[in-house]
Formats: sequence, structure tokens, C-alpha cells
Amino acid sequence: MGVWDLLWHLAGLAAPAWVLAPVMASAGLFFKRNRPLGFTWLAQAAINFVVCLIVLVAGLVLTGHDGRMATYAVLVLASATCQWAVMR
Repeated sequence: MGVWDLLWHLAGLAAPAWVLAPVMASAGLFFKRNRPLGFTWLAQAAINFVVCLIVLVAGLVLTGHDGRMATYAVLVLASATCQWAVMR
């Protein structure tokens, strides 16, 4: 496997986290209109991205395959829990 193939595989692994993190941060802004923010939108998205990436790598290690539906379900739950904790 060449360097470019490795980069494409890593990008494919991180793509769900890259999409879900800003969506959850934006949803947090939508639901928290009247209260001051503890973190900026970019910080919330970055924290969510790291949590999502950890979940995706853990799902890859535990199941042996990338893209299992159980991993994606845990990904959404972990991201929502992380956003809830960041908004407190």
C-alpha cells in the first residue's frame, strides 16, 4: 500500500467524524439560544471530532472492520453525549 492509498483510507475512516462533529456543534447552538456558550463553536466541533474519531478507531479495533452499523450507533450516542457535556 502506498502513501496515497494510506491517506485515502485514513480519510475514509475519519469522514463520518468530520461530518458529524460540525453538525452536532451547530445543533448545540440551535438548542442553546438563551444561555451564554462555554466553548466557541469551533472548540465544540473540535472536541466532538476527537471523540468521534476515538469511537471510530475503537470500533475498528474491536470489530476488525470499518463501517459497522454498531460503530455508527455508538458514534452518534457518543457525539450527542459529548455535545451535551460541552453545553453544560
